[in-house]
Amino acid sequence: MKAYWIAFVDVNNQDEYQNYLNLAPAALAAYGANILARGETFTALEGFDVSPSRAVVIEFESYEKALACYHSEAYQEACRFRKAAASAKIIIMKASA
Repeated sequence: MKAYWIAFVDVNNQDEYQNYLNLAPAALAAYGANILARGETFTALEGFDVSPSRAVVIEFESYEKALACYHSEAYQEACRFRKAAASAKIIIMKASA
C-alpha cells in the first residue's frame, strides 16, 4: 500500500538549503520516491500559527520504503543541511484503501 511524505518547510538560509536540494533527490530516488507536488503557493487553513513557506508531497510504493528512505544514511546526510538551513514538519502517512 502506498505511503506519502508530507512536509511543510520554512527556509531560513537559501544558500545552505541548496546543499540539501543537491543531495536529497538521489536519496529519494534510491527508494523509488515520486514527488507529486511541491510549491510555495498554498493556503494553510488550520493548525499553523504562521503559514510555512513551502510544502512537499512525495509518494512511495510502501510505508516501509518511505520510513527506510527517511532513516537512510544518504537522506540523513542531506538532512544535516536541511536542518541547518530550515525548519520542517514532516509526517509519513500510510494510504488507506
